Amino acid sequence: MIYFDFAATTPLDSEAAEVFVQASTEYFGNSSSLHDIGGQSQDLLENCREELANLVGVNKKGLFFTSGGSEGNFLAIEALLSAPKKQGKHIIAGMAEHSSIHGVLNRLGGYNVTYLPFNPSGLIDIDELVGAITPDTVLVAIQHVNSEIGTIQPIEDIARVCEEQNIHFHSDFVQSFGKIDLKRIAPLVSSFSFSGHKIYGPKGVGGVYIDPAISWKAFFPGSSHEKGFRPGTVNVPAIAAMTAAAQKINNQISSNQERFLSLRANFIESLEPIKEFVHLHQAKINSQLPSIIGLRIAGIEGQWMMLECNRFGFAISTGSACQIGMQSPAKVTQALGLSKQEAKEFIRISFGNSTKREDVIKLGETIVDIVKKFKN
Repeated sequence: MIYFDFAATTPLDSEAAEVFVQASTEYFGNSSSLHDIGGQSQDLLENCREELANLVGVNKKGLFFTSGGSEGNFLAIEALLSAPKKQGKHIIAGMAEHSSIHGVLNRLGGYNVTYLPFNPSGLIDIDELVGAITPDTVLVAIQHVNSEIGTIQPIEDIARVCEEQNIHFHSDFVQSFGKIDLKRIAPLVSSFSFSGHKIYGPKGVGGVYIDPAISWKAFFPGSSHEKGFRPGTVNVPAIAAMTAAAQKINNQISSNQERFLSLRANFIESLEPIKEFVHLHQAKINSQLPSIIGLRIAGIEGQWMMLECNRFGFAISTGSACQIGMQSPAKVTQALGLSKQEAKEFIRISFGNSTKREDVIKLGETIVDIVKKFKN
């Protein structure tokens, strides 16, 4: 089976796995314990916090570890709403946000939420964002990189608007962390979330950054871990492994960008024989993560195409794994204004460390054969 679903999850890096085992056996103490074994674990935890903060250019005092991106999104939004810059009950979010963002916004009582669609290039329109702001707006939540089509939102422009309007800005960095240099934009947001298993770290670990100037209130009363940000014994081994994975992938950002651009071009070229049926959802190169390709093939349901590819030994997806279990269309298809039939045609291909040029071409040729047989 050749894997093309790296946007959903990645295999654990071998070096990160070694770090996990070493931390689990040698630094196993509860980082909150006052004895020396607990102190060793606490020292490792704080070293990881400092290293990750340095990688993205933020103050380590604002960095908190979580069980992953979904919990991070939930707790970040709750934290920002506990300490708004001004009074109000209006929130603006992207229509194509991750399901965890929609989940927390749906459970909020008393708030009015405006959801912004994408333009045809899969980007948030800044003028539309500005037009949606009211005196009551206290929070904007816009994902940095869309997990289905890989478009990169203009975080700097959105942050500037939020700063001018005195509004908190949360961004889901799960798909951009380790794939884009975040040092320039990370300090501009009120909060962001990230996850370990998207960057060859362990599953079940991630983090949140919240601007230390924000005096947030804990969502879980009486929590003592992570300065009260969340309950539960801190998973130091997983955090150490995630940090090792983050260090490694950050050193590869430039080379990965070039390699994925080439693989993307190879894949798109391989679909040339069926180009009249293929619709790519993408932005211009400077606003597009090259490792994620979202597309539709006219007249063929994405789920059927996914199963056919699986039958021929290729693992692709129809969108975010967090949504697939609910059998609902990828949020991006709604944001792009696709019809129900068009939404059903959506598939996603995503590249990773082990993706080879010959495998990409082989996948493209397999899809061409599947489409030709279907059309005939």
